[in-house]
Amino acid sequence: MDKSTPDLGEQSEVEVFGARVHNLKNIDVSFPRNKLVVITGLSGSGKSSLAFDTIYAEGQRRYMETFSAYSRQFLGGMERPDVDKISGLSPVIAIEQKTTSKNPRSTVGTITEIYDFMRLLYARAGEAYSYVTGQKMERMSEDQMLRNILQQFDGKPINVLAPVVKGRKGHYRELFEQIRKQGYLKVRVDGEIVDLVAKMQLDRYKIHDIEMVIDRIVVTDKDTKRLYNSIQTALKTSKGIIKISDQENNEFFFSRYLMDPVSGISYDEPQPNTFSFNSPYGACERCDGLGYIFEIEEASVIPNPKLSIIQGGLAPLGEYRETWMFQVLKALAKKFNFSLSAPIEKIPREILDIILNGSDDIITVPVEYNKWNVQNYQITFDGIIKMLEEQTERRGDSGMEDLESFRVLKTCPVCHGARLKKESLHFKLGDKNIFELASMDINSLSDWFENVESRLDERQNIIAKEILKEIRARIGFLLDVGLNYLTLDRTAKTLSGGEAQRIRLATQIGSQLVNVLYILDEPSIGLHQRDNARLISALKNLRDIGNSVLVVEHDKDMILEADHVIDMGPAAGVHGGEVVAEGKPEEIKKASTLTTAYLNGKKEIAVPAERRKGNGHSLILKHATGNNLRNVTAEFPLGRFICITGVSGSGKSSLIAETLYPILNHHFFRAKKHPLPYKKIEGLEHIDKVIEIDQAPIGRTPRSNPSTYTGVFSDIRNLFVQLPEAKIRGYKPGRFSFNVKGGRCETCQGAGMKVIEMNFLPDVQVPCEECQGRRYNRETLEVRYRGKSISDVLDMSIEEAVSFFEPIPSIYRKINTLYEVGLGYIKLGQSSTTLSGGEAQRVKLATELSKKDTGKTFYILDEPTTGLHFEDINVLLGVLNRLVDHGNTVLVIEHNIDVVKVADWVIDLGPEGGAGGGQILFSGTPENLLKEEKSHTARFLKLEMER
Repeated sequence: MDKSTPDLGEQSEVEVFGARVHNLKNIDVSFPRNKLVVITGLSGSGKSSLAFDTIYAEGQRRYMETFSAYSRQFLGGMERPDVDKISGLSPVIAIEQKTTSKNPRSTVGTITEIYDFMRLLYARAGEAYSYVTGQKMERMSEDQMLRNILQQFDGKPINVLAPVVKGRKGHYRELFEQIRKQGYLKVRVDGEIVDLVAKMQLDRYKIHDIEMVIDRIVVTDKDTKRLYNSIQTALKTSKGIIKISDQENNEFFFSRYLMDPVSGISYDEPQPNTFSFNSPYGACERCDGLGYIFEIEEASVIPNPKLSIIQGGLAPLGEYRETWMFQVLKALAKKFNFSLSAPIEKIPREILDIILNGSDDIITVPVEYNKWNVQNYQITFDGIIKMLEEQTERRGDSGMEDLESFRVLKTCPVCHGARLKKESLHFKLGDKNIFELASMDINSLSDWFENVESRLDERQNIIAKEILKEIRARIGFLLDVGLNYLTLDRTAKTLSGGEAQRIRLATQIGSQLVNVLYILDEPSIGLHQRDNARLISALKNLRDIGNSVLVVEHDKDMILEADHVIDMGPAAGVHGGEVVAEGKPEEIKKASTLTTAYLNGKKEIAVPAERRKGNGHSLILKHATGNNLRNVTAEFPLGRFICITGVSGSGKSSLIAETLYPILNHHFFRAKKHPLPYKKIEGLEHIDKVIEIDQAPIGRTPRSNPSTYTGVFSDIRNLFVQLPEAKIRGYKPGRFSFNVKGGRCETCQGAGMKVIEMNFLPDVQVPCEECQGRRYNRETLEVRYRGKSISDVLDMSIEEAVSFFEPIPSIYRKINTLYEVGLGYIKLGQSSTTLSGGEAQRVKLATELSKKDTGKTFYILDEPTTGLHFEDINVLLGVLNRLVDHGNTVLVIEHNIDVVKVADWVIDLGPEGGAGGGQILFSGTPENLLKEEKSHTARFLKLEMER
């Protein structure tokens, strides 16, 4: 639009009036459009309520209103946020962490569309090579075939053959009769030319190659026309392929399509879906394009080879009983002369192979119907493993619980994880197939595509020009948001929330939309300080092309680089929900809030006076080589606070989450997940259990909540059962559960809310008219403890509940730990679906804290500072230090410099991400890390320590 033309509908600010969603206290707030705006504040202070539940929800609702009433009934509805008015709102796009796809077919390449452009590039400019000989595949016109034959066989006698059968069984009597009626006199059968005779046929059980002899000719210039006609006839007869054989029986193929001139194999013309692992035209048929398969593992079928088959040595069958399968095994034992009572380890290996994998030998299984009637069945035995595989196929994905323990995930043995058919993998560009490019990290891929023109010929460069422009731009966007260590074949479900969010951010930058309000939820999660500047630059780029960018963030650099800051507070939950400061960063720093206290250095997370020495023991993981780890040996001193750090993609998760934790989990709890490759682990005797506290939701349904997850709700229900009123009425603990019949409100089945379907209008969630949102029936609510019903208790914040239950030690201890980890603002009965990843992680941490620890526990936390304000991090560190003070070991994977500086022991990986990482640069105290010149972490730690 011409800037000189006034737009009466345009305003320079987004204005929110009377926002009351969740804990927001009827606030009015405004922020400038087309700027980078950061909303910050304590966890639970109302940041997400303002950004997502108010502004984004209203934007989505307005978008839905543009649809017809007919369309809206299929889309479902958007609940109207509790706000008086929002003006100046542009179309809204939210880039959250919760939107990560769990589909195993979704990859970094498909999300960013880079892989789609690469498929097009290979389909139009790729060169095909034979998977048999490695020769370059050729396609020829009839004129090219003629020229080649004249040149190659000048003066020599040849046979012009038309292949009609290749490598198939049959007698082919009808085919020979049909060829004879067309006037042909000879055919070549299995390499030998024979005369066609009436009623001619072959051995139907043997594999045959049959070619029609179209012509026998000496190649000379004067017979060019005859040769040309023979070529045309052969091509028509054999659908585009001909074969030439000479006197020495050398064979040469010629084809209109892609064909190997030596072996004669041909490929279909490539299309973009030839290179898609989500299409039957490109996907590996063995793994269906997933790159992995589930296999039945022998070790899980025979977990204890000292047991006999009768004692239950074959785990899927259990102990001996009168079933068909045991009758089959008895017959098998009789035929192959082994005992079902002998330990399995004593059974010869060749016999064990028959038991597991079956045999083609026929065995006789007698089945006794009664004393006088025995029926013999003649069968072949397929083996225990085949039996389990058939059950797996028959049941599909559902009902697999009892078979899950026998299955193990393995790389597909056919495509070796490439996901594609072998034909697709033999199309190359500059000596690389599409999988080789997809498995490069983004840095290497960028370098490859920058110089790709030199690897292509003139024709390929003309075709590829526009496609390469799109690919390079998208790769550039990924580099801009600090994802240089990822590969295009990385599945979406393995990405962290921060990585997935930054990929979507890169995709949005690539879309070049303008006049959009983007709302992001902590995009810096999982990002090392080194890459922060690139992320901020990418957000500013989004702003500079004409968009408004609203970011919920705690990162200090992001706050200081913003155009406008909104600080929520003053505290969390009922004590929050207000705007305590707003303005430019330099204006904000003059305010007196918790956020500004940390920005100004008035408050800080203190470096401990001395580092713990630990208990003198260590856990040592030797020679880990999974993913990008380069034969790493890591020592974890026990009884200390250990921090694993390093740039994004340096190998932290590979070392801890995918190698160390599965080893410990299997050792203590017999867990099934296989660790990445390693040689040895030492020191397991010095710990007695491992606990991983991740950010996965504490429940998948709205019915799960902090009180049910921590187990304190059982104690609360038992307390209510002990009350005199409950005893008189004979109430049991189930009476106070909202998940079972009896005490709950049956109108809403204990949910407290009902969904009203409006058909042509959005569905509306309203409090249940029977219980008014209280979940229980009237009789249950009449039982009260200190004036509070069970519903009132669930509606309490953790902070209220701490003082309320102080007289009851068993309840107080569990609730107090929730309060100590900084969750005083959430409600006991708050739905788990409304908790952030950081909040879910702290609920799990509180649950573990409330248990009696042994002093020999090994705790693993992955980025516990996610979603935490400076003050919340301070509180969290206090909790973690308390665990270590009791003798336990706490290991955190973390980028946050405040956590690194307070750790007793730091292990820094790097120096870069992806292929440039996988090495331990440093192990030791933070003070000694400052001397490590190659470490990016050391550089930022030095800046922090000097502040």
